[in-house]
Amino acid sequence: MKKIHFIGIGGIGISALARFLKQQGYEITGSDIKASRTTKELEEEGVKVTIPHNENAINDQDFVVYSAAIKESNMELIKAKNEGKIIFSRKDALPFILKEKRVFSVCGAHGKSTTSAMLASLINGSMIIGAISKQFGSNMLLHDSSNIVFEADESDESFLNSNPYIAVVTNAEPEHMEYYGHDLNRFYGAYTNFLLSAKIRVINAEDDFLSTLTKLEAIRLFPSRDIKDLRYIVKNGEPYTVFTLKDLGSFEVYGIGYHIALDASLAILAALNELPLEVIREKLKEFKGIKKRFDIIKNSKDFILIDDYAHHPTEIKATLKSTDIYAQMAGFDKITAIWQPHKYSRVMDNLKAFTHCFEGAGELIVLPVYSAGETKMDIDFENEFASYNPIFADKIERIENAILVLKDGNVIKKIDKGLVIGFGAGDITYQLRGAF
Repeated sequence: MKKIHFIGIGGIGISALARFLKQQGYEITGSDIKASRTTKELEEEGVKVTIPHNENAINDQDFVVYSAAIKESNMELIKAKNEGKIIFSRKDALPFILKEKRVFSVCGAHGKSTTSAMLASLINGSMIIGAISKQFGSNMLLHDSSNIVFEADESDESFLNSNPYIAVVTNAEPEHMEYYGHDLNRFYGAYTNFLLSAKIRVINAEDDFLSTLTKLEAIRLFPSRDIKDLRYIVKNGEPYTVFTLKDLGSFEVYGIGYHIALDASLAILAALNELPLEVIREKLKEFKGIKKRFDIIKNSKDFILIDDYAHHPTEIKATLKSTDIYAQMAGFDKITAIWQPHKYSRVMDNLKAFTHCFEGAGELIVLPVYSAGETKMDIDFENEFASYNPIFADKIERIENAILVLKDGNVIKKIDKGLVIGFGAGDITYQLRGAF
């Protein structure tokens, strides 16, 4: 039995790889800087996890895989190198993990997790994605099939190593530009090479960049003309989107918003290469959403609490539109948005867009930046976001039917009525959920 150690195993993407290989019979160990729900779940699944990083975690493993967040100075990585072990970055491990698979590889700046999870609902195959599918209760699913749905990552060009059979691109909005040296030619070139490496391509043809690839053979979705008769319904307090796609008839999918219909359409067009239309129509109804994407974690008559991973202004703006629709259907006239900015570089690169993306919120609460290891930058949030008259807080706390807003150790606001939605890719999800 081969033994593999994952440094940074708590990351949502790398934990899925670890789970996938464990299910295939490998002995898995891992480590991370601090405990999380993911590391605790992995331990419950039989993975030995070392917290925090410790060079003693490196012993008799055959391979070591490290996440993109791990620095060269990591003590475990140094020991593994000194001992001459076979070492892969997550990016370089992908060809080994995905070998001999028919990979349905999904990427894009926005919507790739949702599209991947939808496609996994449709395809009879395995799944490795960067979010928890509520339908399957995991970010990994192993089937006795050559098909696998894989959420590819453009942030470090690792999507180029995903060996796509079918490549699905939701959009190609510039993101993670620090990795690409702020070179748009390099960034778009990576997307082009990703698409060229696939046998079948499914793209959002109204994306600014993807619309220029007119000579590329691809299945093209033109959302503004192909998605029609859009409407929303609520079943047992849960939102659903109903729409017509091209000449394929009507579809119903969990979630709310135009972007949900767009993601579902891409998944449907990709699945049509594998399954009959009527099978797809029925299987799409089995999709139950993904954790932390418009994730309704409290739903009562007077108080609704939603956790959303959106951390880019385009995502936040789209989600707030959906939230406004849902609020009206649920009978609420006010939306409170709680924002935990994610990474100083992202805020700086998109500052103007961030200052406009919360316009659908009746109240804005801003938490400290979740730095993700970045050096602090000076950003004048009070001045830049003054038009919202926001509340600046240190953190929030969840009690059963309310959110407490804290500043300097004191509760400055209690929210126990209305609709509250939290945005961010940091630890805001744990603040929102508390012990529940």
